[in-house]
Amino acid sequence: PFSNEGQNEYEKDGFIVDDADEDEEEEEEEARASDDERRKKKKKRKKETEDFELDEDDYMLLQDNNITGITRPKPPENKFKRLKKAGRESEMDGRSGFSDHDGAGKSRTAEETVRSSLFGNEEPFEEDFVEEDQQVDEDEVGEDDMDDEMGDFIVDEEEIDVNGQVVKRKKVKRKPLRQAAGVSSSALQEAHDIFGDVDELLALRKQELERDAINSGELRGNRLEDEFEPFILAEKYMTPKDEQIKETDIPERIQLSEELTGHPIDGDANSEEESVWIHNQLTGDGFLSLFGKEQVNREIHQSDIVNVLNMLHTHKFEVPFIAMYRKESCLSLVKDNDANEQANEEETRKMKWHKLLWAVQTLDRKWLLLQKRKVALQIYYERRYDDEKRRIDDVTRQALNRQLYHSIIDALKEAKSEKEVEDVDAKFNLHFPPGEVEEVGQFKRPKRKSLYSICHKAGLWEVANQFGRSAEQLGQHLTLTRIPEAGELDSGKDSPEDVAANFTCAMFETSQDVLRGARHMAAVEIGCEPIVKKHIRGIFMDKAVVSTKPTPEGSSVIDTYHQLSGVEWLQEKPLSKFGDAQWLLIQKAEEEKLLKVTITLPEDAKKALMSEARENYLSDCVSKSAQLWDEQRKMILDDAFLNFLLPAMEKEARSLLTAKAKCFLSMEYGKQFWDKVSVAPWKKKDADKKDADIDLDDESELRVMACCWGPGKPATTFVMLDSSGELVDVLYAGSISLRSQGVAEQQRKRNDQQRVLKFMTDHSPHVVCVGASNLNCRQLKDDIYEVIFKMVEDHPRDVNPQMENFSIVYGDESVPRLYENSRISSDQLPAQSAIVKRAVALGRYLQNPLAMVATLCGPGKEILSWKLHPLEQFLTPDEKYEVVEQVMVDATNQIGFDVNLAASHEWHFSTLQFVAGLGPRKASALQKELVREGSIFSRKELVKPLGRKVFMNASGFLRVRRSGAAAASAQIIDLLEDTRIHPESYALAKNLAKDVCAADGLEANEMDDDEQEMAIEHVREKQDQLDRLDIDEYSRSIGDDKRETLLDIKLELKCGFKDRRTPYAEPSPDEEFWLLSGETEDNISDGRIVQVTVRHIQDNRIICTFDSGLKAIVMGDNYSDDGFDLESLQLHEGDVLTGKIKNVNKNRFIVYLTCKQSEMSRWPFSRSNHDPYYRAQKVVLTQDDKARKQKEAKKHFKPRMIVHPHFQNLTAEEAMQFLGDKEPGEKVIRPSSRGPSFLTLTLKIFDGVFAHKEITESGKDHKDITSLLRLGKTLTIGDETFEDLDEVIDRYVDPLVGHLKSMLSYRKFRKGLKGEVDDMLRAEKSENPMRIVYCFGISHEHPGTFILSYIRSTNPHHEYVGLYPKGFRFRKKDFDSIDRLVSYFQKHIDKPPPDAGPSMRNVAAMVPMKNSAWGSGGANDGRRGDGDNDRDRHFSGRSGI
Repeated sequence: PFSNEGQNEYEKDGFIVDDADEDEEEEEEEARASDDERRKKKKKRKKETEDFELDEDDYMLLQDNNITGITRPKPPENKFKRLKKAGRESEMDGRSGFSDHDGAGKSRTAEETVRSSLFGNEEPFEEDFVEEDQQVDEDEVGEDDMDDEMGDFIVDEEEIDVNGQVVKRKKVKRKPLRQAAGVSSSALQEAHDIFGDVDELLALRKQELERDAINSGELRGNRLEDEFEPFILAEKYMTPKDEQIKETDIPERIQLSEELTGHPIDGDANSEEESVWIHNQLTGDGFLSLFGKEQVNREIHQSDIVNVLNMLHTHKFEVPFIAMYRKESCLSLVKDNDANEQANEEETRKMKWHKLLWAVQTLDRKWLLLQKRKVALQIYYERRYDDEKRRIDDVTRQALNRQLYHSIIDALKEAKSEKEVEDVDAKFNLHFPPGEVEEVGQFKRPKRKSLYSICHKAGLWEVANQFGRSAEQLGQHLTLTRIPEAGELDSGKDSPEDVAANFTCAMFETSQDVLRGARHMAAVEIGCEPIVKKHIRGIFMDKAVVSTKPTPEGSSVIDTYHQLSGVEWLQEKPLSKFGDAQWLLIQKAEEEKLLKVTITLPEDAKKALMSEARENYLSDCVSKSAQLWDEQRKMILDDAFLNFLLPAMEKEARSLLTAKAKCFLSMEYGKQFWDKVSVAPWKKKDADKKDADIDLDDESELRVMACCWGPGKPATTFVMLDSSGELVDVLYAGSISLRSQGVAEQQRKRNDQQRVLKFMTDHSPHVVCVGASNLNCRQLKDDIYEVIFKMVEDHPRDVNPQMENFSIVYGDESVPRLYENSRISSDQLPAQSAIVKRAVALGRYLQNPLAMVATLCGPGKEILSWKLHPLEQFLTPDEKYEVVEQVMVDATNQIGFDVNLAASHEWHFSTLQFVAGLGPRKASALQKELVREGSIFSRKELVKPLGRKVFMNASGFLRVRRSGAAAASAQIIDLLEDTRIHPESYALAKNLAKDVCAADGLEANEMDDDEQEMAIEHVREKQDQLDRLDIDEYSRSIGDDKRETLLDIKLELKCGFKDRRTPYAEPSPDEEFWLLSGETEDNISDGRIVQVTVRHIQDNRIICTFDSGLKAIVMGDNYSDDGFDLESLQLHEGDVLTGKIKNVNKNRFIVYLTCKQSEMSRWPFSRSNHDPYYRAQKVVLTQDDKARKQKEAKKHFKPRMIVHPHFQNLTAEEAMQFLGDKEPGEKVIRPSSRGPSFLTLTLKIFDGVFAHKEITESGKDHKDITSLLRLGKTLTIGDETFEDLDEVIDRYVDPLVGHLKSMLSYRKFRKGLKGEVDDMLRAEKSENPMRIVYCFGISHEHPGTFILSYIRSTNPHHEYVGLYPKGFRFRKKDFDSIDRLVSYFQKHIDKPPPDAGPSMRNVAAMVPMKNSAWGSGGANDGRRGDGDNDRDRHFSGRSGI
């Protein structure tokens, strides 16, 4: 229970009991309720005792009555932090062991006093420093709130603080709020539950704190950061950094970009150099990855790139602004040389993703980062070189270093790519290794002793210099930047061995050793020389080829249906031919050891390269000594090329292929996303225009009824949305689709039909959207049509005229399901069930697809879970969101943002963050401003809240019109405010309208504002006059080169913000089939082998179903080569049948199969898109492969044909070895030794401790070996059933790992064996003899369980704690958090464990380490000595020790 100040009665100091018994709590509640006066006195006495300040009301009362002498006291400078407080209290307890008051002077109950003396006052989270006068954390709740508050506590092992560090801290699933002075956590949570979000609460609290600070005369008042958790403030964009971004008058996305790249360097030379670089990138391979085979403009003007860079850097314009209002400055980047577009430019324009402009911005960021790195490296090189100069006395070495340094600096300045910068850095670190400096604090890094540095210290660099040309000279000759001189390599009469003999030492005892070391030095220098690497890179990337072949494992896994089919036998495919994402599949297969991949130079190219190098490195002399030196040089070149350069190039080729493939995949992902968000809202297909005008012109007039099918719990749900997307009404009709003919069922169905009929009659929707989630939705759609027919037949007068052309459409539930499970849905639709949220999202997507998608682009970024591309798993979340943001920004600005509509309907604000100039922070600030204003009537009203630069970017895309609350206002709104015409061009637009009117005969010489407004209305009403206007001629007549702007103005004057989106199209029959069946073309296509379940056996056919419910039919003629005989048929209902798809009837939702062996064994369907470099070969096993095969055959399990990220064909020993160096909580699923109907999950519990859990498979055809080796249709662990391995990971393993990590990170967890942990406890007991010390440890004997060890007097006691997906089991009770378990243990420490039974030692003896049931050993349910087999058996297994 809470006191008035929001504090708990019990203070949680480490191991202090959090909650009292429920009956005590109820008595205390009644006492407080009945004796309010005594409670007030107690509060006052407590505040005096704790030396708190008076309430603000008290100070104001004193001030109103003119009572002097009492002022608001300043807090002492040395306020105690929590950590200090904990230390002080432990000192007090250490001295006495008992105390009647805690550290804050607060009275304790007798129970608390005893517990304090026993367990001490520990602070669970010492990293939280909180003012002493603030409230305790949110986990300190009374027992009346325990069921609600503690029930939602989880331990989030991945919570990240502002510095990117992992913080092990309790986290509430609901919005966890830090308690603050005067505001308890329960109050905040209650506010959230009632009002939804806490944004306003945070803002008001901030203002209150600032006001208090001013009133009390403090220099620095309390801050929001002191009161609320950082992640709450970050999520609400209220951190100091967020405030700075909001206040700075620069577009938010540009601010964030410049924070990363640094401010661009001004200057024409820099822009020129950068524009050349970007131009080369765009017109090279980069163009192909951006557009693929699209027919687009390839003639990009460098001057346009210069203009765009100037607008980005100097004017701070964002891409949508440039694309819309600065077209004249960058036409080649904005327009396509497409005849159709030019022909229709004055007709309807379509939305366009401005990829080239975005590419320029992305490349600009890369360039700036490259320059930033070059500047940082140059500064480091200067300091490092100066230090080396002071350290070395040798004049020759100094001269050599000086030459090297200047060469490196010149190369750094010339570097034009990240690879070239890395080459320069590698050369510098070779010659000036960072570990060589001895001065303390100067570039101190861990020293790495390479063979090169050993040779260098031995002075062999002098011998290496004798080999002739340096690595840099070789590079200059190879690239023809310097011509070799005759006699340049004359080495004199001394042989290499004679020269080397002068440098022998203890490390290099013979001349051969010296030469070997010197050759190594020369080879390494060639391998690190940037000029050489650049030359080789150009040749390698142009001529290298990729070949693949399957490994023995791959041969057994990759069949014609496999994802890798078609890429497992590539033969010498050039790098330049990899244009799509194929390489990502190959790379993944190589990591999974399914393919062997080689990237090499063809032999002829390699020979030509070596020959060229020898020509430029060997001597022309013919003397014997010269030949000896040439032999050394040949060995150097072989070493440099074969061991350094070519392997490095292969590695670079892999990264290049990955980058290209990811770029292509990003664009493909972006295209899919663009197609989804650039769709217009649903429109009525009216025959007569008069009704259609509303819907075609104003998307907000669409009333939608959305329906989601439910299995019963939840029931099928109907929701009604008004024209603004707000929820109006909800109806549950679980019996509307009943197929039973029973009297009661039919009556329930009729009742539901009547309720749906009334629902539709009352609300008159324009369209019904049915979520296409499964095949039951087909029947649901027919049932709704039946209701409509009844409405028309029985109540024709009640039918709204707008419902005459009524439609029922299917909607994809992908986005609605994401919304249903998102945090934002709980804020927007509090207290609504999940299926209602889903239905609302389904309807809103029909009304405003862009806003619905944008809703999922908030802090949670749920949109990234939307599956749009089969290979999108190869993109990281950041890479995906970068594309999502690009598309959303481009689409939002072309569609426009209705300011007044959003001000009245919050969910429409979702797209505001994507308006040019804004971002999530500036959008949240503007949202508050707009909500406060209610509605605005001119764009100019936004100048002050936005700032001039941001307003310049954003204003043209903000629609100001009569919508929302503004619809009821009589205030005049200029027509131009609801057009794409930018305020900077209003004068131009008015002049154009005036000139058109003048051409029509109206006097337009001197018009005032009202007359100009009338001119605009005039041209909109008489659009034929605008149509006659020749923009080219008009542009010349006014002497201004603004043709594109004038063309846009002309189109907008005709119709402001005309919808350029792709019209909504109902799903095609094929799309309906895939949506409703839940299948994909990969699963259901002609020629595929599938498994189905037998449902009915009839005279001439067998009716079966897929797992999705899709019907499959095997005709009698197609069952067997021996014919179809019912009497001898060994087939029953429920059996699993394996067949091959003959054809798919998508209209009737039926798949026809054949089970004839003759047809099944035929070569299956072949992919039509085989790679031209595909050359299938017969696998010839080598001796090693055969030996390995034999070894595999000896294993207890058969390799399984299962493809999953967490599955590997490993034995138990191999699995433990594989997990050995990984973190606790890592897992692998492997075949079981019990046979093909079982799998085993191996989990790393701790170092050297592994648990194994058996997974039972079912739903297999035991006569079919292929079926046996594949994954079963259902998976069972204990009593729980799962559909696939993903569900096992999500529902079973991940929660289990979460609880495991929470235990390992718990403050009372101790590493070590049981005996070692006992010794630690004894040591702790000796320091605190009055306390009961305790801790948790790993059970090495029974992996999957923990040991709770504690000492009451002298001897350690031990009890088991079981680990389950739902939490922990202790003394036959389940706990969802460790703190609840500890609280229970503290309360009941005096009670003996239930059914104590035999001692722990006897139990350990009873339980075998290798149990045949794989984890059904006893004593693991959390009780000492209890060996019962519980139903909900927890995770257990055997030790790997």
